[in-house]
Amino acid sequence: MRILIVGSGGREHALAWKLAQSPKVDKMFIAPGNGGTAQLGENVDINDDDLPAIAAFARNNAIDLVVTGPELPLVLGLKETLDQEGITCFGPNAFAAQLEGSKAFSKTVMRAAGVPTADFEVFDDYDQARAHVDERSMPCVIKADGLAAGKGVVVAKTREEALEALDEMMVKQVFGAAGERVVVEDALIGEEASFLAFSDGVNISVMPSSQDHKAVYEGDKGPNTGGMGAYTPAPILPKADYEKTAEMTLAPIIRHMAKAGHPFKGVLYAGLMYTDEGPKVLEYNVRFGDPECQPLLTRLDSDLFEIMMACVNGTLDEMSIDWNDETSVCVVLAAEGYPKSYPKGMEITGLADADAMDKVKVFQAGTKAEGDKILSSGGRILGVTALGADLSSAKELAYQAIEKIHFDNCYFRRDIGDKGLKRS
Repeated sequence: MRILIVGSGGREHALAWKLAQSPKVDKMFIAPGNGGTAQLGENVDINDDDLPAIAAFARNNAIDLVVTGPELPLVLGLKETLDQEGITCFGPNAFAAQLEGSKAFSKTVMRAAGVPTADFEVFDDYDQARAHVDERSMPCVIKADGLAAGKGVVVAKTREEALEALDEMMVKQVFGAAGERVVVEDALIGEEASFLAFSDGVNISVMPSSQDHKAVYEGDKGPNTGGMGAYTPAPILPKADYEKTAEMTLAPIIRHMAKAGHPFKGVLYAGLMYTDEGPKVLEYNVRFGDPECQPLLTRLDSDLFEIMMACVNGTLDEMSIDWNDETSVCVVLAAEGYPKSYPKGMEITGLADADAMDKVKVFQAGTKAEGDKILSSGGRILGVTALGADLSSAKELAYQAIEKIHFDNCYFRRDIGDKGLKRS
C-alpha cells in the first residue's frame, strides 16, 4: 500500500513511524514533512492546505490512503476532494470537521447531544457580545469561532480582559475571519485530560487517557502553546473510568453525527476539564493531538494501518486494538522565545545518541534536513518520548535522553508529568 501523510509536525513523524511498522505499507510520502519524516519516506513540497495539489499528487502517484495529521485540511474539505478522485481518506468530512473548525457548531452539537460542557452564548454582533459581557459574572472564556492556530481562546478573569478580548477578535480582527463570531462561556476550573478514540462512524475504540501541557512555562504559567509535552496514561482518568467517560463525552457525538447524515470516521479527541461536578468537555478536535499522538503511538501494539482501514470501512468492531501497559512521556524541545518570535536554523546534534537509547524515540517537528545536518525550522522542534514501567521512570528516561541532544536557544519544561506524579 502507498500512503500519503499530510502535515509537518511531530504528530506526522509519529504517524509515519508507526505506519512504517505495518507489513502492508510499501511506500510513504509526507506533505510537506520534516527532517524526521524524510528518514521514513519521501517528503513532498506541498502545503497541507493546498487541497488541489494534494489530490493531484495522490492521483498521479497511485496513493491508496491519505492520512491527515492537522485539522485545517479536514475543515477545508480534503475528504470530499479525495472522494471525487476515488482516493481513500482517513479523517472526517468537512461537516463533521466543524466540531473543531467552529466553536459555535461544536458547542451547539454538545448541547443537542447532551454532552456535559460549560454554559455558553454565541455572538456575531459586537455590541450584543459586549452587552452580554457587561452583565455576566466573571471569570469567563472568550473563544474565536474559527480556527486560530490554538490562540483564539482567552480566559478572562476580569470584565476588562473580556472586553479587550472581544475588541481584539471582533473589531481589530487579529484572527481574521475566525473572530467574526465568538463564543462566550463559563470558565471551568480544574485539571485537564485528553481522551481520544478511533471511530468508524458507528463504533468507537478508545485510546488510553493522556494529559497535555499547553502553557509555555513550568507550573502552567505563561501563554498557551501548541503543547510543551504530554504523557499517557493520565491518573486523573483511570482505565476503570474509560467506558463511562466515553459514553458521556464521545459516544453521544458519534451518534449525533451519524443521525445528521455525516458519520464521523477518524479520530475524535475530547479535551476534558475535571471540575467539582465531574468531567466536562472543553472542546473537540477531529484528529490526533500534538504532542499526545507521540506518547500514545509508542504504546500502541496493534497495526495502525489496519486500524485506519477498519475506521474507513466501518469494521472497527471486528478489531481488537492492543495497548501496552507502560507509561509514555513526551517532552517538547522548543526554540527559546516560542510561541512568540524565535530563532531558526540551529543545528541539532545528538539525535542518533538519544534515539539509540532503549525505550526512547525522538520525534522531529520543526526540523529540516540540509545535507547530512538537521536544522531547526519551527518553534516546537523535537518531542523526546520515553517508555517506562511507571510515570516516574518514563519521565526520568525522557530527561536523560534530552541531555544527549543539543541546539542553541533550546527551551523545555522540566515538570512534564508532575501533576500525574502527585496523583500517583
